[in-house]
Amino acid sequence: MDSQTSQSSQASQASSPPHMFQVDLRGLVDLLSHHLYSSPKVYLRELLQNAVDAITARRAEQPGAPARVRLYAEGGALRVEDSGVGLTESDVHSLLATIGRSSKRADGLQEARADFLGQFGIGLLACFVVAERIRVVSRSARTPDARPVEWTASDDGSYTVRTLPDEARPEPGTTVHLVARADAGEWLSRERVLALARDFGALLPYDVRVGEEAVTDLPAPWDRPYPSPAARRVALARHCHEQFGFTPLDSIGLDVPLAGIRGVAYVLPSAVSPAQRARHRVHLKGMLLTERAEQLLPDWAFFVRCVLDTDSLRPTASREALYEDETLAAVREALGERIRSWLTGLAAGDPQRLTAFLSVHHLGVKSLARHDREMLRTMLPWLPFETTDGQLSLEEFAQRHAVVHYTRTVEEFRQVAPIASAQGIGVVNGGYTYDSDLIEALPSVRPGTAVAELDADTVTAHLDPVEPAAELALAGFLATARATLDPLGCDVVLRAFHPLSVPALHLDDRAARHEQARAEAEDHADELWAGILGSLRGGAPRARLVLNHLNPLVRRISSLPERELIGTATESLYGQALLMAQRPLRPADSALLNRAFLGLLEWATHREDEH
Repeated sequence: MDSQTSQSSQASQASSPPHMFQVDLRGLVDLLSHHLYSSPKVYLRELLQNAVDAITARRAEQPGAPARVRLYAEGGALRVEDSGVGLTESDVHSLLATIGRSSKRADGLQEARADFLGQFGIGLLACFVVAERIRVVSRSARTPDARPVEWTASDDGSYTVRTLPDEARPEPGTTVHLVARADAGEWLSRERVLALARDFGALLPYDVRVGEEAVTDLPAPWDRPYPSPAARRVALARHCHEQFGFTPLDSIGLDVPLAGIRGVAYVLPSAVSPAQRARHRVHLKGMLLTERAEQLLPDWAFFVRCVLDTDSLRPTASREALYEDETLAAVREALGERIRSWLTGLAAGDPQRLTAFLSVHHLGVKSLARHDREMLRTMLPWLPFETTDGQLSLEEFAQRHAVVHYTRTVEEFRQVAPIASAQGIGVVNGGYTYDSDLIEALPSVRPGTAVAELDADTVTAHLDPVEPAAELALAGFLATARATLDPLGCDVVLRAFHPLSVPALHLDDRAARHEQARAEAEDHADELWAGILGSLRGGAPRARLVLNHLNPLVRRISSLPERELIGTATESLYGQALLMAQRPLRPADSALLNRAFLGLLEWATHREDEH
């Protein structure tokens, strides 16, 4: 009995018809307008796209067929006419009324989809973003005897289909009528329709007009013949200003036939941050796909903005961005190679333009040169670096100095630059973005070049020692100075160096700063962490205050009789050296500066009272 019941239940389940999803069209339109599409303006792109695809489909079978798209906007309504392949009544039922199906899948055209703009069957559904009613009148070019058919749909999800007399549509093609929603009338105004049509369709291969005004503007600016290179530069500069709002430093042709890409890259006239998202305009088979493509170029090429047309890249479902796949990766590399070749060409044949470019965008080229040794070799005579000899290229600096010393931070360079320059030590500031990486890579493109990071020991070794007798006479002064700065993790050294105006030099390196930070953390840690940090204590790295024996102020301080006043003066020299190095001050350093300042004030006023 149980077995029979089970079999009966299974048979009942097997015979139950499947249930179909019920689509809330208003809810779907709301989803499209708020989440899939960035703006209601895409409705016009969908209309143009459907019209162009219909013409492409007809011409695949009838190469001499007319290729016209006409748009008429008036009184909150829009009419779009095309001379495309058209639809029969069965096409209307199977295509227009089924969400997600594309007409490009029908009638053996599957293999020809590469010729179409649309890759997703959303189609007319996007028009409900701005319209409350859509009416389509179409006549098929494939079935000449078929009568025109009318499909009328409302945004509540209902639609009607009926056949019309022959005179309703004498010629093959399709006419789409939109009636604006109450809050969207402005989107169907003639001025807005014309502006959107020109924005989306300027590069379309067919005759597109709004009323009598032409929309298409072919050939594209980068494909037009010009009487001279200067005339081409002027025309492209004007095009750049129209598209992006700036006049470029230069333009770079982006012709990649194997990837089906034609276009131009415009060089920005002012520096931008590498972190700023570069947004490019991409057309797909003539139709504007997006004006915010972000992954089109390598990250290092943040100094250009592109406009291009492609027939190989895949759009996302919203057709407002590019699909990240192997094709896009290959195109990105190819476009990067075009920009790289442009830079190489400037270096070889137009150094004046290259210098003007690098004065603005050296950061982008340095970013590229980090990963491209050939580019580093090419740009070596041109890329500017801050050095103790002024702004120089690494090539010129290496010719002047047997060893290319460099610092890893701007603060370190500011510490040692005046002293190193006076002692004949050449130093490059490697503290700016990418600079230390390029300096370290220098021997790989310039064999035999010696590169060394500058540390406190190197600087101290180049400073003249004080005569032993003179240093011995100042032993008491030095002992007091060292005792004063020992709690701060700083040694005191006496040397003679130029310029004479510098009384003291604060030197440290990364090891000394690490030890300083460890000791400070240990002082504020609990017993467990203090023990752990104590076990990490370094051997010898300590900062040092180098006193200039040639400086008159240091000489006067060294001759002071009061031990307490020597300590206060030493603290003042230490604080002044930190400020000169533009180093961030620790709380202990700030407290020392305040204490030394007040101590000197008290001493000065006390001396005044005695008089």
